[in-house]
Amino acid sequence: MKKLRILSGMRPTGKLHLGHYVGALENWVKLQENYDSFHLIADYHVLTTNLDTNHIYDNTIEMVIDWLAAGLDPAKSPFFRQSQIKEHTELFLIFSMLVTKARLERNPTVKEQARDLHISNIIYGHLGYPILQSADILLYKGEAVPVGEDQVPHIEITREVAKKFNQQWGKVFPEPQPLLTQFARLPGLDGNAKMSKSLNNSILLSDEPETVKQKLRKAVTDPQKIRKNDPGRPEVCLVFTYHKKFNPENVDEIESGCRSGQLGCVDCKLKCTEKINLFLEPIIERRKKYEADKEIVKDILIDGEKRGKEVARLTMQEVHEKMKLG
Repeated sequence: MKKLRILSGMRPTGKLHLGHYVGALENWVKLQENYDSFHLIADYHVLTTNLDTNHIYDNTIEMVIDWLAAGLDPAKSPFFRQSQIKEHTELFLIFSMLVTKARLERNPTVKEQARDLHISNIIYGHLGYPILQSADILLYKGEAVPVGEDQVPHIEITREVAKKFNQQWGKVFPEPQPLLTQFARLPGLDGNAKMSKSLNNSILLSDEPETVKQKLRKAVTDPQKIRKNDPGRPEVCLVFTYHKKFNPENVDEIESGCRSGQLGCVDCKLKCTEKINLFLEPIIERRKKYEADKEIVKDILIDGEKRGKEVARLTMQEVHEKMKLG
C-alpha cells in the first residue's frame, strides 16, 4: 500500500528547545515510519520577520543536528534547504496569482505573529508567507501536514490554492489535510503560553543537567503555594504541566502531594529536573557525535537536496505542461 506523503518544516533558528520537540519533532519521528516524509529547512521564511541573513547557515546546521539527535532519519526523510531548490519560489509566484489580499489579511496566524513580534507594518512577504508555505507543501505533493492547531489556517489556504489551481489548469495537486499533534505547545519557564529562545524561557535539547536544574529552579509555580505545607493547585502550575509530559507515570502522586501540601515546590522541581534530564540524556549523547563532525551533517543536506530537487523538478514539469508554459 502506497504511503501518504507529508511535508514538515521549521525556520532555522539554531539550537532547538523542548517546545520544538513536543510540538513537532516527537511527532515527526513517529510519522516517518508510516509516511513518505520530507523535511524542509525554511530559510526563506526567516526573511519575513528578520532580514539579517548572517547566521542562517550556521543556525541551519545546529537545527539539523537537533533533528538527527531527536531521531529523524535522513534516509527515510530527506532534509533540504528551501533556498537551494529554486522551484519553491517559482511555484510561490504562480500561487500568488490565485489568492486575494483580503484573504491573506483574514489569516489569524499572521496577525498573532505581528502582535507577538510588535510589528506595526506587515511587509508583503510576511503577509504572503502562507502562499510560500503552500508552495513548500504542494511542490512535493504533500497529502498531509503535521501541525499544531495554530497552523491549521495555513493548511486551509493551501487547500484553497490547490483547488483553484486544479480548477483553472487541471489536476496536479492534492488538497492536504492537517495532522494535529496531541501535545502541540509546551509553556515557557516564565509561564508564557509558548516556550521561546527570544523570551529566554526555554530548555534547550542540548542543555546539560546542571543547566536544566538551574532553569527549573526559576520556573513559575502556583503563586498561592508559598510554603511546603501550603495546599497547591496543580492545574495552574507550570511545573505540573512538565510532569504530565516527562513524568507521566508519577503524575497522580505529584498531584496528590501538591494538593495536600506534602510535596513542596523545591522538591517538585527537583523531581521534574531528574525526569527531563533522563529524557535529554540520549539526545545530548547523539548530538555530541554530530557536533564533533559537522561534515556529516553537511553531506546529509547535500543528499537531501538532490532528492528534493528531483521531486520538485517533476512537479514543475507537470505544472508547466498543464499551464502550457513550455
